[in-house]
Amino acid sequence: MELIGSSYNGGTKNGRMDGKGVYTFPTATKYEGEVKDGMFHGKGVLHFPNGSKYEATWENGKAKQGSFTFADGLQYQEKDWDYCDGYDRRFYSERCNGFRPPGESQLTDLHPPRVIPDGCYDCGDGFYDPNTRVVTSHTGRFRRNADDSEHEWIVRTCRKAWDQVVEVDLEKSVATGPEETVSTEAYE
Repeated sequence: MELIGSSYNGGTKNGRMDGKGVYTFPTATKYEGEVKDGMFHGKGVLHFPNGSKYEATWENGKAKQGSFTFADGLQYQEKDWDYCDGYDRRFYSERCNGFRPPGESQLTDLHPPRVIPDGCYDCGDGFYDPNTRVVTSHTGRFRRNADDSEHEWIVRTCRKAWDQVVEVDLEKSVATGPEETVSTEAYE
């Protein structure tokens, strides 16, 4: 196991994982629970590095029944899922705690949002560098190399380090056209 970057701490039988234990993947994801004949078997939890978890009943290495909980405490529901649908686009923290005051935009579920390294994108589970095409965790650990379709999706949709809130100068607003000016007397 150590050769591939994973580790196991727990019971064994005939040189295979058996009983209860903790299996750590090279990605730092950890399985904690029951194992049998070298496979996840029984009750166990996958703990992901971002704080989310998947609790399940396993049979011969396959999850038979389980539930996923996001790092912020939101529990995924397979039926009647009303979070982040076409009618309600609030972040989970906004649903729990209400909206931020006017003028304080909430860009991510985490407020204030993480600072994105220069030239990179925040792709949710880490930062993406389009020059190297590498996704690293928010703590800097290697996650994966992005293929062409993921690269295009991240560049098209994710928050960039150079995104910033820009205040509008009413006198130079593009809505008024290049030659026009707006009187600001009504705003004073």
